[in-house]
Amino acid sequence: MKCPLSAGVFTQLAPSRVFMESVDMRHVLKWRPLQASCSTAVLYSVQFQGEFELSVLNDSWVDALECQLTSDPRCDLTDDLGSDSDYRLRVKAKCGAATSAWTELSPPFNRRDTVLMAPEMSVMAVGDSLQVSFGKLPLNADVRVTVWRKDQEKAVEYWMPAEQRVLSVSGLQVAQYCVRAQTVLKDQNRSDSTNEQCISITGPCFYCEKCPLVQTPPWRKPTAVLLSVVFTAGFLLAVFWGVAHCHPDRCRTFFRKEPLPHSLKADWVIQIPISPEDAELCELIQVCSDCPSEDL
Repeated sequence: MKCPLSAGVFTQLAPSRVFMESVDMRHVLKWRPLQASCSTAVLYSVQFQGEFELSVLNDSWVDALECQLTSDPRCDLTDDLGSDSDYRLRVKAKCGAATSAWTELSPPFNRRDTVLMAPEMSVMAVGDSLQVSFGKLPLNADVRVTVWRKDQEKAVEYWMPAEQRVLSVSGLQVAQYCVRAQTVLKDQNRSDSTNEQCISITGPCFYCEKCPLVQTPPWRKPTAVLLSVVFTAGFLLAVFWGVAHCHPDRCRTFFRKEPLPHSLKADWVIQIPISPEDAELCELIQVCSDCPSEDL
């Protein structure tokens, strides 16, 4: 259905039932799709105006870049609504050359009003510690973790920023402990608490491979170094003492001198050739390492 706006100009019906669906700081603007007859697809465009656009940009509206001329009757504005101010939001429809008027969200939206869901939590015992892990958490939120020993009523609260994702509670006694948590935004908006999860602590764990978060005792490393030094010094001292006090006969047994191989002995014959005129001066010289020291 179209209605005349002025002579020769028609406008499309405006979107209706515009509302914001915001869960865990994910903000999605939605509206009812138009049922008007149109030869082409109905396209939608979204704009927003926050405190910055109102005061600094002279009351201007800014296009939501991911939601311009889109056929999807929804717009994810999570990245656009970047402050805790009140935002005015509006949407219009376009069918061919016909464009509707803007339909504005009422009342304005503030991201602090997002609906917080109970966080996804898992608890694991690591030695004498509890490791509490969380799934995806809302931006700019905190997590309040409550821990108590099951046989006692006294509980301890821990606060953790959402970016941390993992909380470790160490130094616990051998007993059963229970944990529950909830998401908190600006101390005003809170989620429901998780169901309590209970797990048993069996004691400290210094050397097992399954205890990556439990550090080894501080004395272990220097003690290992000292023992290595003492062992090495004792071994060297024993070797030097044994060499210094070794009996000659026993030393010959352990340090026996092997004879030289025959190929290394100097027992070959050297013959010096001379001319015929000096034949009478030719002598045979035998070099032998085992010969007695007497004239040849």
